[in-house]
Amino acid sequence: MTGLVYWLDMAGVIVFALSGVILACRSRMDPFGMLVLAAVTGIGGGTLRDLVLGVRPVFWIADPTYLWVILTTVGLSIVGFHYIHRLSRVFLPVADAFGLALFTVIGAHKALQLEAPGVVAVLMGLLTGVAGGMLRDVLARRVPMVLRQEVYATASIAGGIVYVGLGALGVPAGVAIGLALAVTLSLRLAAIHWGLALPVFAWIVIPPPLDPPSADGGSTTGTAGGEPPPAKARPKARVRMISPRRQRTQRGKGDG
Repeated sequence: MTGLVYWLDMAGVIVFALSGVILACRSRMDPFGMLVLAAVTGIGGGTLRDLVLGVRPVFWIADPTYLWVILTTVGLSIVGFHYIHRLSRVFLPVADAFGLALFTVIGAHKALQLEAPGVVAVLMGLLTGVAGGMLRDVLARRVPMVLRQEVYATASIAGGIVYVGLGALGVPAGVAIGLALAVTLSLRLAAIHWGLALPVFAWIVIPPPLDPPSADGGSTTGTAGGEPPPAKARPKARVRMISPRRQRTQRGKGDG
């Protein structure tokens, strides 16, 4: 079981490091920039997880193989730069989704090994899965994926809950890992394909009702004595939870 988790961790490092290389290429960074983005993406989340859990030394210091894997990934990417540069823009979020699923399970598994409570294990899976990508996007001056409307952190949380819950029920570790990976990856890929997102809180401006016309076709806001009509009521603004689709529709109406 330990060997399976170790190789899954290595696979996650490779996938996340590759996503860092791809973003560095699109941001026109030099080889050192590629190495930095690959490193922070591949081991950034796990480093923060170990620091929070009090693990000393952190995993890549105890086992420098992780660093050699990152260096190899970057080296091969430089050799095949022209092929990476031609990859579709969908490849980066898909590669990120695989890394998110792998690191979510790894983070939750390591927290449970240290006898952390289930809720802490879920949070450690989330931290391991999203922190490296956040550092990568910030260094590349992009809005981190976890802060966008698409389902991202929710997929990681769902996968962590599945893994911790199945472990508490006594399900074999291999089955729990497979199902947790499937849940996280399915939710994230579905969000990428269909643009799934959680509802958002937004200010909804409610305009005042229009005055009904009078019998002679004029407005009823004036008075018989010729007094000026009363001031128009100010629009009301309320906070409501709306779907992203409705939000986009309202923005389109506003633009028109």
